[in-house]
Amino acid sequence: MTLEPIAVVRSCFGGKFGIPRQPGLCPSAWGELVFHDAYRSPEAIRGIEGFSHLWLIFGFHETIDQGWNPTVRPPRLGGNQRVGVFASRSTFRPNGLGLSLVSLEGVDLDAKDSPKLLLGGLDLVDGTPIFDIKPYLPYTESLPDATTGFANDEIPRLAVEVADSARADFSQLPDRAQALIREALSLDPRPAVRMKDSDRVFGALFCGHNVRFTVKHGVCRIIELPPAPALTFSPPCRIRL
Repeated sequence: MTLEPIAVVRSCFGGKFGIPRQPGLCPSAWGELVFHDAYRSPEAIRGIEGFSHLWLIFGFHETIDQGWNPTVRPPRLGGNQRVGVFASRSTFRPNGLGLSLVSLEGVDLDAKDSPKLLLGGLDLVDGTPIFDIKPYLPYTESLPDATTGFANDEIPRLAVEVADSARADFSQLPDRAQALIREALSLDPRPAVRMKDSDRVFGALFCGHNVRFTVKHGVCRIIELPPAPALTFSPPCRIRL
């Protein structure tokens, strides 16, 4: 069986670094799902507007060429302990497939490339290929008594401040972009092995800006927001099963 993408995601995240490691952690994140020509049919999404959330089956297109490993070091364990790849949500998987639960904020039937799905709570980089879409069913998929192994603890968050050097540029961003940047940086996107590095300046591509920041004493400080290069899409990836 050969899987080919049916759509691509256009996202507020311009690069891998800084993207939340799970969906829903940044509720202000947004994006659009744009169907490829062969699947661009209003009939194919008839009734989808009645669902608040969707499952997206997608491809880890930026890491699939790096292959997979039987064990990985999850960030939730500080990047120091190994677990089996199938006991994790690592990107380095045999078939490079991921699963993401996103909110459906609307359906655009008027755009040139309509129909488009307007999404929220994304954890996907711009250009991510989508292989399938399924509606979320809370009556069967919400399991409040489920256990979560090593990922049981709530994710800690950093305080986020805007330095004087970035305040003017930050204030000009739309409210949702400001909220998204604060939410994403509060999750501390730094690699786990560099958590103690308090002098390095990091940069993450959010909302068309290269958001540069430092982390010291539990506070993330935004110091600069220069414009980022124009986004480009990766070619559709094909995965053979």
